[in-house]
Amino acid sequence: MTGPRGPLASGRLPGILLAAFALTAAVDLLSLAAGFTPGHQAAKPLLMPLLAAWAALRGAPRLLLAALLCGWGGDVLLLSGAEPAFLAGMASFAAGHVCYLALFHRHAPGPPRARAALLAPCYAVTLVVAVALLWPDLPADLRVPVAGYSTLLTVTAFTAAARLGLVAGLGGALFLLSDSFIATGVADWPQLPRPDLWIMLTYIAAQSLLTHGALGTRPAPTRPRRTPRVPA
Repeated sequence: MTGPRGPLASGRLPGILLAAFALTAAVDLLSLAAGFTPGHQAAKPLLMPLLAAWAALRGAPRLLLAALLCGWGGDVLLLSGAEPAFLAGMASFAAGHVCYLALFHRHAPGPPRARAALLAPCYAVTLVVAVALLWPDLPADLRVPVAGYSTLLTVTAFTAAARLGLVAGLGGALFLLSDSFIATGVADWPQLPRPDLWIMLTYIAAQSLLTHGALGTRPAPTRPRRTPRVPA
């Protein structure tokens, strides 16, 4: 008797999910570029579940899946313009960054890469300068949450580069850039045309690169040692 011949059995499902993610990302970005809000609202909530499903079929660790699903929670909450939803979305993303940090330390143990240590002062200065400049223009009740979240995000970006290398490090840097666009919008600073487009473009790229970087640095499974057979 032959087994099923569906996409999962033939190994095509990961490719289908990745193509669906890319198509959904294109729909989202094109909707933002065209100012078509319903397209963005329909596509955005699908992005992280599709990426997480693809990663799961690639054998992703649970912490990576948890980070992506926390990102999904933040995506959905930020679709609302209400301040409580914004704070809840920030908390969801913060939980995702905690998952990323735990993942980086668990799957890339040991000291950070030597060259990446040079990035520490750069990230530290960037964080201090950004918070100092944004602080006076942020609403009073958002100053501390934004500063705390920015610190966590900066640590994630640095740790991604220090422990996982170039691909994940670039993803962390783009995540930092994406949320910087959001923070400057909250502070009512001048924005680029179609600011939501740039936020989502850098965010989608960030999550994709972090996912690929994490999958590319999984520890190889250990094979049990064979016990030599002693002749009777």
